Amino acid sequence: MKRTATVVTCVAAFLFTTALTGCSSGSGDASGEGEGHGPVSSSASPSKPATVDTKSAGKLGTILVDDKGRTLYLFLADKKNKSNCSGACAKAWPPLLTKGDAKPGKGVEKKLLDTTKRSGGGTQVTYNGHPLYYYVGDSKPGQTNGQDLDQFGAEWYVLNAKGKQVGS
Repeated sequence: MKRTATVVTCVAAFLFTTALTGCSSGSGDASGEGEGHGPVSSSASPSKPATVDTKSAGKLGTILVDDKGRTLYLFLADKKNKSNCSGACAKAWPPLLTKGDAKPGKGVEKKLLDTTKRSGGGTQVTYNGHPLYYYVGDSKPGQTNGQDLDQFGAEWYVLNAKGKQVGS
């Protein structure tokens, strides 16, 4: 079952709060190109290569995370190595950006790890051809609140170490 209504409410609350406070989860522009390494510690641009790791996530199994244990997602509207998430989408789903080549962590297949250029010039990490994203509804490492959501025209899923979407 999709959790669209609940998540839309959460995202709306996040965007409303952002508008009231004049700040956001990152210092990027409206395209989401300036998002750093995710919602917890973002910056105008990444200062080092991103690392993709794996972590056990209960019933979801072993999934992809960043070096701080924050969950990474794929967007079904994306094409192979091409993001279709910008503007408001990239605010709710910040891309995993990197400086240089991404580094594989424990359990990650190096041959599946790559990068792609975003329309605004940033370098986004991909895995098995899927551009990788965070979700603003995950406030701490290990959360998977973005799993199986239908937002911005398609569904979002965590990925396993083989680079395949994980069903609920």
